[in-house]
Amino acid sequence: MRRDPKFETLEFRPARRLDVIDVRRILAANGREPVTRYPRGLYVSYHTTAGYVDPRLSARLDHDPEALRDFFQAFRTLFPPDAGYHHDQMERREELSEEQKSTEPRNADSHLTFIGAGMVSCVSYEQDDPQRPVWFVDLDGTNGPDRRRRRTSVIGYNEEELVARESLEVPVSAHPVDSVNLRDDRVGFLEQLQERIRDYGITKGRLDVRLAPDERHAGLTVNEYETLLMKHDLGEVLRNPFHYMAEKGKHVLQDPRSVPGKTLSYAQYDGVQVLNKLMDLFGVSESVVERLLNRMLAFPASRFLRMKRGISLPVMDEGEPGTGRIVEGTYQSPILVQWKKSHEGSRRMEVSFVRFR
Repeated sequence: MRRDPKFETLEFRPARRLDVIDVRRILAANGREPVTRYPRGLYVSYHTTAGYVDPRLSARLDHDPEALRDFFQAFRTLFPPDAGYHHDQMERREELSEEQKSTEPRNADSHLTFIGAGMVSCVSYEQDDPQRPVWFVDLDGTNGPDRRRRRTSVIGYNEEELVARESLEVPVSAHPVDSVNLRDDRVGFLEQLQERIRDYGITKGRLDVRLAPDERHAGLTVNEYETLLMKHDLGEVLRNPFHYMAEKGKHVLQDPRSVPGKTLSYAQYDGVQVLNKLMDLFGVSESVVERLLNRMLAFPASRFLRMKRGISLPVMDEGEPGTGRIVEGTYQSPILVQWKKSHEGSRRMEVSFVRFR
């Protein structure tokens, strides 16, 4: 007899700031392994500096935790810690109390790595191989000597049903580089989605939100919508990526004569190091690296960074059985980012409403 979808929620503490944790192993250790015996599982993070990777990337890296660490360490070359980020200037964080300012982690580098490396807060995995790990990647697992508490949920399910697909418009500003908080009540995006969930009677499922195929120069992520982070730190990356790399990564070059290559600038050097590390991980030849480097220098950061065109949002009836809702962490917001102005003054999203059975 087929079982109804089931979900479990776990709490755990990472051992180090950059940590890679097998959630399936923790489930088994806590007697919650049955949720992983379903054919598929939806894995959900409630954090903005910790989450999951696309299953295709994990497979490409042979599900190897050391390869994943190297992958994220490569991106952290772009976003080194304690590099004078706006988000980390606590005296400017007006939303925080004085007490919060004294304990708030300075973690803009982790937020930018999460976005730039294409991490996700919600993803479905095939669970046909009980030995295959599902890695939870924490980019900010410690705050000084303290290990942070992390929370994740897993929904085990048998199959998916596409209930409906709809197109929604999101207004955007005339600024060429900007971000829109899709959680903002004034935008009304999440309210529309929640209304559709009620109409369709989805109690456990997933919403797949993607930019329409003809939308260009934009991306989607789920992260903290804090003004200094989104408008300044991320904005600077998108406006002038290589100048940004030069400013934030100067410490990499103690000796300017160590810059390899003919006329690579300081800015280009950091990008080259990241690209080389990633190519080593994927086993790509030097000639391919050179071609990719040329492409990287020709395109904006959005093409080099792994900015997503789509995100997934989890739907659960936790706390109110029979009533599905989009679940999210305290600081999580779906965010639309653009690096070139939309002439229409809006961006079109395609939303797939998926029910789990």
